[in-house]
Amino acid sequence: MNISLRKARTIIRKALEKGREMELKPLSVVVLDAGGHVISFEREDGAAPGRFAIAHGKAYGSVMLGMAGTAQMQRAEGQAYFMAAVNGVYGGQVVPVPGGVLLRDRKGAVVGAVGVTGDTSDNDAAAALAGIEAAGLTGEI
Repeated sequence: MNISLRKARTIIRKALEKGREMELKPLSVVVLDAGGHVISFEREDGAAPGRFAIAHGKAYGSVMLGMAGTAQMQRAEGQAYFMAAVNGVYGGQVVPVPGGVLLRDRKGAVVGAVGVTGDTSDNDAAAALAGIEAAGLTGEI
């Protein structure tokens, strides 16, 4: 099963709402399917233009490794050579920090990933989780 466009749009809308509620810097949010393909992306007014690549890298690493951003960061800290090799395998597209959230359906199957960037990594992850919960999915940070 993959995530629908409708759910992806809900995730983005609610993540951006949470960011405004928390008074975060302008956010960018991307939702990928289980194969790492972009389903939807939005960048708030005022967000830096390069934020797509960062949001994508957070989500892409999560879905391709089956490991959320927090776990990737811990792995990078403990096994820097491994994560450098992984990033090489994926063409430098992996950004191993919080804000990359693995998406699971109600049965626990991976259906995609969300990447949020713009504020601190922990705040990015909080915004992502708000969107994910609003869409009725489970997020693994």
